[in-house]
Amino acid sequence: MAENKNNAEVEATEAKATQAPVVSEAQANPEKFLKEFNWHNYQEGIDEVEDSQLKEFEKLVSENFVDTLDDEVVEGTVIHITDRDAIIDINAKSEGVISLNEFRYNPDLKVGDKVEVLIDVREDATGQLVLSHRKARVIKAWDRVIKANETGEIVNGFVKCRTKGGMIVDVFGIEAFLPGSQIDVKPIRDYDVYVNKTMEFKVVKINHEFKNVVVSHKALIEADIEEQKKEIIGQLEKGQVLEGVVKNITSYGVFIDLGGVDGLVHITDLSWSRINHPNEIVELDQKLNVVILDFDENKSRIQLGLKQLSKHPWDALGETVAVGDKVKGKVVVIADYGAFIEVADGVEGLVHVSEMSWSTHLRSANDFVNVGDEVEAVILTLDREDRKMSLGIKQLHPDPWTDITSKYPVGSKHTGIVRNFTNFGVFVELEEGIDGLIYISDLSWTKKIKHPSEFCNVGDKLDVVVLELDVEGRKLSLGHKQTTSNPWDKYETEFAVGTKHTAELTDVVDKGATIEFNEDIVAFVPSRHLEKEDGKQIKKGETAEFVIIEFNKEFKRVVASHTAIFKAEEMQNVKAAAKKAEAQAAEAKPTLGDANDALQALKDKMDGKK
Repeated sequence: MAENKNNAEVEATEAKATQAPVVSEAQANPEKFLKEFNWHNYQEGIDEVEDSQLKEFEKLVSENFVDTLDDEVVEGTVIHITDRDAIIDINAKSEGVISLNEFRYNPDLKVGDKVEVLIDVREDATGQLVLSHRKARVIKAWDRVIKANETGEIVNGFVKCRTKGGMIVDVFGIEAFLPGSQIDVKPIRDYDVYVNKTMEFKVVKINHEFKNVVVSHKALIEADIEEQKKEIIGQLEKGQVLEGVVKNITSYGVFIDLGGVDGLVHITDLSWSRINHPNEIVELDQKLNVVILDFDENKSRIQLGLKQLSKHPWDALGETVAVGDKVKGKVVVIADYGAFIEVADGVEGLVHVSEMSWSTHLRSANDFVNVGDEVEAVILTLDREDRKMSLGIKQLHPDPWTDITSKYPVGSKHTGIVRNFTNFGVFVELEEGIDGLIYISDLSWTKKIKHPSEFCNVGDKLDVVVLELDVEGRKLSLGHKQTTSNPWDKYETEFAVGTKHTAELTDVVDKGATIEFNEDIVAFVPSRHLEKEDGKQIKKGETAEFVIIEFNKEFKRVVASHTAIFKAEEMQNVKAAAKKAEAQAAEAKPTLGDANDALQALKDKMDGKK
């Protein structure tokens, strides 16, 4: 069989070899072939398309397909919605995909809806076209916001929430800032009432660098208010009564909205009575009538009044009220010089601090009354024309000085309370309204006092003796040391000149030393009188005998000597000096006859001039 198969193959090969060769069209007619050969198709590899067909094709492409290379916002159609994405047809070579999160503002999105999109990614890892609806909205929104800012177009916005200093407003999908001052022409007290509301706004500022937009609602109503303001200002006259609304309350007054024009009612023009704060009289948004008191040339500052619409309380004060009457009132103000008492609504009288107590030692008004106290007083002066009244509280009690001579005669002893110090003495109060002065020299017989505070304290009780009494001048001169006997009367004998005493040298001072004989007597020993019999000086702390060589009760001066004890000559000199001093003092003291002679000489001289 194999041999038969090989024979058959040989026969077939031989038959092919005997057939005539095939001739192509190019070989048959080369000239015609070259003439009709399409070199464009040969080079490009495609069939040549006619120009008319190309133009038609370009027209269809431009009408039905978008250029995915341009960052332009295009319109697409929703062709399918899945659980997570929306499939959008933008007539490109493939459909695009947008996450449904970008359509949260539009829960009713459905197949067939037209939406604006921006090509975000031409092809992702899977070759899918990725679109963005959010970015397209932002681009379109910015175009609309810029246009609204340029043209002044009024736009609608949705107030989303509060923020520091204002509100956040959604305008065309862009979060814009609405300052609190741009919400309304009047101050806003509750921002929350505007949240979740759609309002009209005007774009007033755009920051392209930071992508910030500022809108204003106030700007829309200012134009209308400005027209109303001009009309109202043109009709303003002093004394005119207008209705207004309380716009703002401050510590110094109240701002009233007169319909686009603001006026101020100062706190002093709110009520005839004295008030601490305007909110005692008015409240926000309250409607009330006010009178125009004054305004400037431009009528931009308008002064209003409220109390002027009612009768002045002084005009309503009864004619029966007169000086000397007792009145009751409330303390409304306390000053350093006194207290103001409101005896009727809007009628006040001043109680000067000097009229609060009979005491001549003046104190602060706060020591007598407090704000809010109900007090009784006597009318001292009354001036209806100037609307002034002075009151007195001390006049409700008898004057303690009326029987002063019987209660505090000169020489009488009493106990008082230290109220105040001066450099020259102490003021002691014997009773309310009766003060006396103790001069510093009348505090102690023996102590040398530089300031009264060294001797006593404010509030201490002191025994005193009345030394002088001036009823007309309301002055008492007191003494404290006079309540005890003068110890120097006794010392004058005990430490007379020539008496000898043994004592310890207490201290060495300039030009000598001192000896303390007792708590009152401190004697001075000159340096030359410290010499002992052996020629040495007495040292500090050494005990020795001393003789008194000088005693002056008036100046409380005592001088002693140790040397004079054993030097008779020194003692004689001391005695001679003492006698000479006494003689000079006696000669210097004028006699009654000398005084009469001097007076007669003066009289004769005056008569001669006449």
